Amino acid sequence: MTYFADLSSRQVAAVASGERVPVLLLPLGAVEPHGPHAPLGTDPLISRGMCERAASRLAADEDVRVLVLPEVPYGVTRFAAGFAGGIHIGEETLHALLVDIGAALIGQRFRRILLVNNHFEPAHLVTLRRAVETLNFAYDGRVALLDLVRRRHAERLTDEFRSGECHAGRYETSLVLADRPELVDQALMRTLPHVPVSLAAAPSDGGFRELGMTEAYCGKPAEATAAEGEETFSTLTDLLVEAIRELARE
Repeated sequence: MTYFADLSSRQVAAVASGERVPVLLLPLGAVEPHGPHAPLGTDPLISRGMCERAASRLAADEDVRVLVLPEVPYGVTRFAAGFAGGIHIGEETLHALLVDIGAALIGQRFRRILLVNNHFEPAHLVTLRRAVETLNFAYDGRVALLDLVRRRHAERLTDEFRSGECHAGRYETSLVLADRPELVDQALMRTLPHVPVSLAAAPSDGGFRELGMTEAYCGKPAEATAAEGEETFSTLTDLLVEAIRELARE
């Protein structure tokens, strides 16, 4: 079984005391506009897809037991202000939620928790990193964040991702096409022009509109394909499996 919440209380207790090292994956993201063509839930959809693939790949592993926690789909998303559908929660709200979730699990001997995030707004990332520190130092956890914007991870991903032009562009849209193609308006997608805005250089007090993202996307969504999405998911799964094994060794 892949999903933590699908288990019974007795089954969860057995996982905690089993011979295989339990590692829990927590998919994260934000509900926010992703252009006129892609779903609001793009970020948590990608995180969940990574977690499911990693859990499947490690299902028969003799040393690690991987379970996917119910996702936390809400995040810090001020950049999306002014567009329909964005649901912003503040830094302290997100920090408190993650710490409470982590503390509850650590208290049941699930000390190894890996945050899997695909929402890259700077304030959101800072909050995730702070929550990891709180859980490790205040609760003696073994909690980690798979931080895809770190250079050693980003250099293994696509050119568009590395450029920062990847909000609802070719990179993210390809991933949605690989997992939930019915959620993408593909006819509209093919008409969208290139928007050369790099979120990597965005000021912390900016926003999509201020950056010139008048339709809440950047990059080249018209070039997205399911084949590229599957290839990128494979790389993301490699990164996640490596992070799981590293955490299991601690």
